[in-house]
Parts: sequence; structure tokens; C-alpha cells
Amino acid sequence: MEYKTYLFDFDYTLANSEKGIVMCFEKLLTQNGCPSRTKDEIKHTIGLPMPEAISILTGETAQDILVRLQKQYSVFADTCMTENTHLYETTVPILKKLKNLDCNIGIVSNKTRRRILQTLNKENIAHLVDTIIGTENAVRPKPAPDPVWQALDILRADKSCSIYIGDSITDAQTAEAAGISFAAVLTGATPYDDFTEYPHIKIMQSLSQIL
Repeated sequence: MEYKTYLFDFDYTLANSEKGIVMCFEKLLTQNGCPSRTKDEIKHTIGLPMPEAISILTGETAQDILVRLQKQYSVFADTCMTENTHLYETTVPILKKLKNLDCNIGIVSNKTRRRILQTLNKENIAHLVDTIIGTENAVRPKPAPDPVWQALDILRADKSCSIYIGDSITDAQTAEAAGISFAAVLTGATPYDDFTEYPHIKIMQSLSQIL
């Protein structure tokens, strides 16, 4: 199958931001008197909608408290997230190859669009990405299909010629719900066997295997 549109998750797919995310959650838990969580427990929430991740790690369920905690997390992230986010060595070469093949490139993430743009601008690669659907401009967050559909609509792309690449079960569920092909990459916290339960065209060790 020849794909013309490539949509990517961000965290653990194009970039590793776990250091910044762990730092922010550790601060959040400490300042709110919550029980500490291990780094692995925090890492396993990466890619989830932020209210869900916060709820899992803090035990809070009240909507007003989750909103307050998310705002507090965002303040922490402003001070340390971008400097602790680094693209994988395969990211830029793959994006450039796709551009040379005249493919559409999008990012669909539960991270905020502005935070993603900060990293892309830092690395001088924003011009390689045609659209970004972040959590603040998604109709509903992943694993709902809406962010993928929004990106496809902006790109005027056909679902049958489009693929979503991600590192988590949330990404696999999103692609399945959206009705597009999915490729998993094992650069996140999700093991190979977990992806076999979902439709996929391949499970990759790195993005270099997408072409």
C-alpha cells in the first residue's frame, strides 16, 4: 500500500519527553501532598488525555480538582518541558524523506499544540509538518477518532491512503476508531505483544522502518 498522508503521535513517537513529563508530575504530586509514584508508573500514562493521566496518578476524580491540577501541571511544564524534550535521531530523516516523496505530514497528539510547536521550532523543523492537532484544538481527545478526522479534513486526505503511527494502545485504538491504517513503534512504554491485539500493518523498532 502506498500512503500519501502520514499522521504521527508526538511523545514517544517523534520525540522523547519523558524526563520533562516525569519532572512535572513529581512536582505536582509533591506540592499537592499526593503519594509518590514511580517513574515507570508516570511513563505509562504518557499519551493519555491529561485529565485521565492526572486522575490515575493522583487518585482525584472531581472535575474541578482535575482542572486545577492540569493548570498547575502546565505552569510546571512551561519551565522545563521543551528543554527536556528531544527528537529521536530517526525523526528528522524520516520527515524529510516523506516530504521529498510529496507526502502530507501531520501530528495528532494528546499533548498541546503549542508545546509541540515549541519543540519543532527549537529544532527548526516546523516547516516539515503540515498540520498539528493537539489536545486544545481537538473536538475530543484520543482515543476518540475526531483528532485524526480533523487532520485528514485539513489535509484533504483520503482515509484509504493515510496511516497513523504511534507508540501506545491509545494510538492503536484511535486509528482503529478513525478507520485508517496503523503502524506501531516500540519507542514508548508499550510492549510488542500488546499491539498484536489491534489492527496494524507493522510493529517497528524505530521510525526508520516505516518506509
